[in-house]
Amino acid sequence: MHYVDKVVYTFSADNTPLISVKSGDLVTFRTQDCFSNQMHSESQLVTTCDYSKMNPATGPVFVEGAKPGDVIKVELLDIQCDSIGTTTTLPAIGPLHDRCETRTKRIPVEGGKARFNDIEFPINTMIGVIGCAPEPGKSVPCGFPGSHGGNLDCKLMVKGNTAYFPVRVEGGLVQMGDLHAVMGDSELCGTGLEINGTVIARLTLIKNCPIEWPVLETSDMWYTLASAAEFPEALRHVSVQMQELVAKATGWDRTDAYLYMSLRGDVETCQACKPCEVDLILRLGVPKADMKKPLIEG
Repeated sequence: MHYVDKVVYTFSADNTPLISVKSGDLVTFRTQDCFSNQMHSESQLVTTCDYSKMNPATGPVFVEGAKPGDVIKVELLDIQCDSIGTTTTLPAIGPLHDRCETRTKRIPVEGGKARFNDIEFPINTMIGVIGCAPEPGKSVPCGFPGSHGGNLDCKLMVKGNTAYFPVRVEGGLVQMGDLHAVMGDSELCGTGLEINGTVIARLTLIKNCPIEWPVLETSDMWYTLASAAEFPEALRHVSVQMQELVAKATGWDRTDAYLYMSLRGDVETCQACKPCEVDLILRLGVPKADMKKPLIEG
């Protein structure tokens, strides 16, 4: 078992790998919350934070043999969060930013539940930031999503599920962080229950498996994930990726794949806390039971 705990604030081919692992190795990622542990009390506002240190990602991890055109399979074997987290409103972010004040809430987690004011609800700890490096010469802040992954804020990025990321640079350079003990789809105010934690993942190399956008596998669904500044563009990205994968897995042409997606595909919103400079993120899912073979094999 490998262990990493140092963080970076960009996804970039220029980030120096913390460790090198073989395909199939297990790695423990110790992660920081999205504020880089700058928030300590409810009297502290997010506006006091150093914004250059937002959304840290632990890593990167170099996967031996990974080359552009390959895929790195990330099996999320375990995700554990700490016992207290933070949620805040953010100035000028989210659809209700003009109907609320800037506020910080520190929320305890105990026995698998979060306590918010006078109610409790189950947590479902997820990874907000996860992916590989973009193409050489490109650097993407960890707070932003893209075809490499990054700040996907997908509430299905949880224990037991498996993510697939396109390799754009040698070694892939896997990073992750920004855990949320719980978060609703769209992350309306711009934060979930931001919290430190630990992820155990198996990193496996799949050779010669070109994909453009991240893919997520659950027990019963396949999802493509994509992002863009506006909904129509994000919808096209997520649909094109799914169309290609479905056509390949079934042997159908693109038109039949498209017709099938309209019958059985569901488009869901991962993050859309507009107005915000961060792109919105969509996921498009189809049932695994319909597919003749896995959308991604390996």
